[in-house]
Amino acid sequence: MQALVMAEYGRFTLTDVPKPEPAANEVLIHIKACGICGSDVHGMDGSTGRRVPPVIMGHEAAGIIESVGSGITGWQPGDRVTFDSTIYCGECSYCRQGLINLCDNRRVLGVSCEDYRQDGAFAEYVVVPQHILYALPNDVSFVQAAMVEPVSVAFHAVDRTPIKLNDSAVVVGAGMIGLLVIQALRAAGCGTIIAVDLDAGRLEKALTLGADHAIRSDLQDTAVEIQALTRGQGADHAFEVVGIDPTLQTALTCIHKGGTVTLVGNVAPKTNFPLQQVVTRQITLYGSCASAGEYPACLDMIARGVIDVEALISAIAPLSEGDDWFQRLYKHEPGLMKVILEP
Repeated sequence: MQALVMAEYGRFTLTDVPKPEPAANEVLIHIKACGICGSDVHGMDGSTGRRVPPVIMGHEAAGIIESVGSGITGWQPGDRVTFDSTIYCGECSYCRQGLINLCDNRRVLGVSCEDYRQDGAFAEYVVVPQHILYALPNDVSFVQAAMVEPVSVAFHAVDRTPIKLNDSAVVVGAGMIGLLVIQALRAAGCGTIIAVDLDAGRLEKALTLGADHAIRSDLQDTAVEIQALTRGQGADHAFEVVGIDPTLQTALTCIHKGGTVTLVGNVAPKTNFPLQQVVTRQITLYGSCASAGEYPACLDMIARGVIDVEALISAIAPLSEGDDWFQRLYKHEPGLMKVILEP
């Protein structure tokens, strides 16, 4: 089969590799669509340490079951499916609590790091265990289904946060996940939703997808603007969806005393943490990692049009053009958001 292999840092080649065979309790999926995740782009230069070449990336995918291994129940060739980005064991204490994203034996598709190597879905075929499969609703296309993983990340972050009806929220970072968080907040019953970013195009998109206000942080005093929009109090909640010092500081300063900050972005492994500000203002922090069972709800909301994923897709291209699209995303080409590759 053909696969897009990162042969060395920063270089992808379309390569013939052995077609995988499903073992017991596994299925072979013929991939129809796979999205390029921001974590894939960040990983292509080696800075994250989680994409050591050679590796087949890709964890936002959907396709058709081609064949099944022994012990498979409830699935058969021809079924239209997507699958969790996380391969969890289902047996550790975290999995038994439903915290599959915190599994002690967690593996992420398309990741090659010090602890493990798990090739992903930028290929014609991939093998996954049956317990991470989800059936596609009839009204959801393969391209739309390739977006369910980032949608689930956004909804997991919102679900982690104690939002009450009509609460105000600030989303710092209007990239892919930030725009999905905005939609999730609207679906959750938030009142005032404020988007903060440096990019005018992304802020315009945020307004079309559910934000009430947009603040360009390099041109406006973000804290002052948010105070004015929240009756001088500050927001109830902030979502930090970048993961660097300036955006963390923005998230912490835009909420009122006793508010919450949910941390989703993780570009930088460490940040300067304002301990006294968090303690003396009694700020509650929530870390949010991946997702934990939100796929069915997210697929349903995509099918019903509650969540608009197509508005975030910049291009759909053949897998053979993968290297070019990775380079363009890495260079932050203006206007590019989500790119879907089709084998």
